[in-house]
Amino acid sequence: MTSPQASLNGKVTVAQTPLDANPVGNFLQETIALTRRLFIQLQRRPSTLIAGIIQPLMWLILFGALFQNAPQGLFGDNVNYGQFLGAGVIVFTAFGGALNAGLPVMFDREFGFLNRLLVAPLSSRYSIVAASAIFITAMSLIQTAAIVAMSAFLGAGLPDALGLGLVALIVLLLVVGVTALSLGLAFFLPGHIELIAVIFVTNLPLLFASTALVPLSFMPMWLQWVATLNPLSYAIEPIRYIYLHDDWSLNSIVMQAPWGQVTLGAALLILLGFAAVVLLSIQPRLRRSLA
Repeated sequence: MTSPQASLNGKVTVAQTPLDANPVGNFLQETIALTRRLFIQLQRRPSTLIAGIIQPLMWLILFGALFQNAPQGLFGDNVNYGQFLGAGVIVFTAFGGALNAGLPVMFDREFGFLNRLLVAPLSSRYSIVAASAIFITAMSLIQTAAIVAMSAFLGAGLPDALGLGLVALIVLLLVVGVTALSLGLAFFLPGHIELIAVIFVTNLPLLFASTALVPLSFMPMWLQWVATLNPLSYAIEPIRYIYLHDDWSLNSIVMQAPWGQVTLGAALLILLGFAAVVLLSIQPRLRRSLA
């Protein structure tokens, strides 16, 4: 069996291993090599990561300043807008990065590199997808750490270690689902122009139809229903609750939806279900594309 390894120039070379000697080991080796390739590309173009960190920090600072004179109690008891906004910025930044996950795969398709991988004797072509998912997840966690640090610096506070771990888990569940959706679109759509169009059309409507910028109670009833169908809201509200309450638990009510109360545990299950549904729905397309 041959498996790819990333070289210092960003290309993938092939190393000889016994045929089917260790399928799991071969899959991991291929995934690591392809993930290294993406990080080598990032090292050559660090502006991508820098911009990905600066943009949400600008959102946090500018939007926080814009509403800093809002009446006390407008966003909750003893809660300023900076504290309220932090969760929305974390989630929307992770969502935006995950939605762009399909672009590198799409460019590999258009430049012919993906065809080279598909004809290579990989133990599993799903390593191509796994590498992209790992890369995007790592980028999202780096961005999340930067936002959490800036929020703490601006006075929004900092959850305890368990709370930070739960924030990372929530971000991870959202990123897995949205990354899978983006990768599925990368294999379904004809070119990067169409994928970019989907990203542009999707980004802002999902932002404004969520609880990222305003509480659910501020919205008209029809928009409240839309927001409660938006998976972003089920990531934003638990993170916001963790930030604002030290005594949180899985039974804590994090959102008052028009149809009933949503607990933190229920929000996690909804995010898990969202990721599972997307992963299952893209399986047929991935099998056809990677066959």
